[in-house]
Amino acid sequence: MSLAEIKAAARTAAFARRKPLFAGATAAQAGYLSEVLAGYRGVPVSGFMPIRTEIDPRPAMAEAAAYGPVGVPVIEAAAKPLKFARWIPDTVMVAGAFGAAVPAQLELFEPEILIVPLLAFDRSGGRLGYGGGYYDRTLEVLRAKRATLAIGFAFAGQEVDAAPLELTDQPLDLVVTETGIIEIS
Repeated sequence: MSLAEIKAAARTAAFARRKPLFAGATAAQAGYLSEVLAGYRGVPVSGFMPIRTEIDPRPAMAEAAAYGPVGVPVIEAAAKPLKFARWIPDTVMVAGAFGAAVPAQLELFEPEILIVPLLAFDRSGGRLGYGGGYYDRTLEVLRAKRATLAIGFAFAGQEVDAAPLELTDQPLDLVVTETGIIEIS
């Protein structure tokens, strides 16, 4: 089986594992994420607008927006790094690529912290995404310029023993779930 086939099978299994976790989610699911972001008040951060059955970071993003710039990713083209547009809780949003909402008026900025959505993660910082490579390309570009913190945000039940990885996959620095904070060694 090729790595592409292994990753495809892992994605199918991860979607199936995440669905019931999403169904049982509560409004308090972003509490630990808020706690982590409180230690970085004023540092530019990008969250994400949840799609499908993703855990919702918006309560923590709204709290962080009271202290500094917060944004969301914008896909400009396939195989290109993400751009980031400023966001506050009452920003007018429109449909973007893959169904993720983006601000109607794009005010671009560069975050130093990325809250990264995922399908599966492991305790060594491995992340299984959707397969487009957007976050990997983006983190590579940002990390070449300055220290950039990648925080995986997921349900605890999305943890796997080992995420299938390629050389181009960028590691997470930290994983935050609804049940706690996982330091990556």
